[in-house]
Amino acid sequence: MADVYPFRGLRYSPERVSVEKVVTQPYDKISREMQLRYYELDPYNIIRIILGEGNDGDSPADNVYTRASAQLKAWRESGVLVPLAAPSFVVYFQRFLIPGTQEERVRKGFIGLGRLEDYANNVVYPHERTLSGPKQDRLQLLRHTRTHFEQIFMLYEDPGRRIDDTLDAAAEDVPDIEVTDEYGVTHTLWIVDSPSMLKRIQEEMTGKKLIIADGHHRYETALAYRDELRGQGTVQAEAPHEKLPMTFFNMYSPALTVLPTHRVLAGLKDFDHKTFLARASQFFEVERAPAEAAAFRPALIRAGQHRVTIGVSTDGGRSRSLLALKPVDLSEVMADLSEKQRTLDVVVLHRLLIERCLGITEEAVKHESHITYVREFDAALNAVAVGTAQISFLLNATKLDQLRDIAYEGNVMPQKSTDFYPKVLSGLLLYSLDD
Repeated sequence: MADVYPFRGLRYSPERVSVEKVVTQPYDKISREMQLRYYELDPYNIIRIILGEGNDGDSPADNVYTRASAQLKAWRESGVLVPLAAPSFVVYFQRFLIPGTQEERVRKGFIGLGRLEDYANNVVYPHERTLSGPKQDRLQLLRHTRTHFEQIFMLYEDPGRRIDDTLDAAAEDVPDIEVTDEYGVTHTLWIVDSPSMLKRIQEEMTGKKLIIADGHHRYETALAYRDELRGQGTVQAEAPHEKLPMTFFNMYSPALTVLPTHRVLAGLKDFDHKTFLARASQFFEVERAPAEAAAFRPALIRAGQHRVTIGVSTDGGRSRSLLALKPVDLSEVMADLSEKQRTLDVVVLHRLLIERCLGITEEAVKHESHITYVREFDAALNAVAVGTAQISFLLNATKLDQLRDIAYEGNVMPQKSTDFYPKVLSGLLLYSLDD
């Protein structure tokens, strides 16, 4: 089962930098506009390493990866990045408002090292597939810097919330790091090196399974690098490359928040909203939805508590519906999926509405033909209302027990099935394989 370890990570020196100006969102969530803004914030912003700028004259000897390595070395030598005083776990709280509401939550976790495990060992479980391109990019960065700049977002099960009690005890002290990000999320960290507390956390984590919430590409990159070094003869159970920094969150925490990702479609040839709804009625009961967004969303949530229900807006926003799945046998139309996968709203949406009713193939969806993914409920509705889209599909959030059950049975979920909020910031704590 899962092995977790305290470690002597690297952090930004509070005497040298303002932490708010040097940390970023995870690399795969950074748009071009965000990248430029991070560059302007501070010359020591971690963006210069995790997502460096390419140049026309780049060569094998001078490129984004070699420059990242040189930058890291210079920051360490000048004292911008400094090691923790002792091997530690880092308690990590995130205080935030659920987007679109005034509901405040505090998500509680901790940062430590986790042993890299092949999926076949049934210790670490993925819940989505990965793409080769991002993994090659991250592998090159890891080869050149031999440092991890972000943590994998991991879930574990602790129904009694015993570890949460330990984290609360650590959080009674003055924080070591506190930063508020661009989304208004306050990230507060306490460095814990008390032997008794380290032991308590390790003992409580013994025997637990882990599910990757965010960071599949980075996890598989670390596995590839581990195997690469093993192939070169570096086979030692406690070697630094056999471990990876992770932020661990309890799946039973009431503050664990998953947001839905809505689908907005445009460019559909010969699309007619009445024809679409008539086709959908084969599988769904079609009910008129509230015209106002403020009433539409709670109506969708209420209906989704009893059965799969998908919101639809079309005809310039004049037609808004709730599509409630009929008690039909899905084993024939989804014969390639497990029974648990067939319960997912996002699977029902893609297989029955997008593929069968609209005729958009799975391959076209993979290439994002006609489809755009939107987090904000109002934005998905507005795209149809202003005419930039022909139809929007509004979803309820995936339930955590659905994610857990599908991961544990060895299956995966479609892309954009889960959006864990908020994200774990990059640059808060680094892990060098050379220390």
